[in-house]
Amino acid sequence: MAGYSRRLQNNAIFVCDIQDKFRKAIYGFDDVVRTTTKVLRAAKLLSIPVYVTTQNRARLGDTVSELRPHLDAAELKEDVDKTRFSMWVPDVARHFPSPSGSQDQPANVVIVGIEAHICVTQTALDLLAAGHGVRVLADGVSSSSREEAAVALARLRAEGAVVTTSESWLYELIGDAAAPEFRDIVSLVKDTAPDSRRALQTLLASKI
Repeated sequence: MAGYSRRLQNNAIFVCDIQDKFRKAIYGFDDVVRTTTKVLRAAKLLSIPVYVTTQNRARLGDTVSELRPHLDAAELKEDVDKTRFSMWVPDVARHFPSPSGSQDQPANVVIVGIEAHICVTQTALDLLAAGHGVRVLADGVSSSSREEAAVALARLRAEGAVVTTSESWLYELIGDAAAPEFRDIVSLVKDTAPDSRRALQTLLASKI
């Protein structure tokens, strides 16, 4: 952990409702999965806690199979099924003591998943209300339409969330080329470059 930027500490990754039944309904779904895979690989390299939710799993299916191999790791802290739209449910929130008036530091949570204008937005707003930092990866979230996602990200910026990309977030985490984690992150960025380029082209065209 010594190589982390002091600007970003107490990190966590939220993976929101990336389920089989949404595969045909979400614009750029495969690109969301690819970016999430990249983020989960980074979680393993950097020992970042991961929190996963599904929405009504019995009806909408489990987290997609492409992500499952990356969720069988020590970094996975919760895999919660829910009916509430926000991921900020008790089984997740209990890991994040309120920073208000205490010695606990606010978490810096990065969010990927679907849908940007519903579950991702409500999760981000709940985290901000609880005093935590939020980064939403524009190349890792989507909705049933590009337009809904674009409006959601504009709103979240205005509410105080940071909207960024997976690559920018990774380098912000490291903060210094002298960090011991730097080589592993560079290798990950190079390995996923084609997928990242495709996700940026697909998902960000209407968001910037």
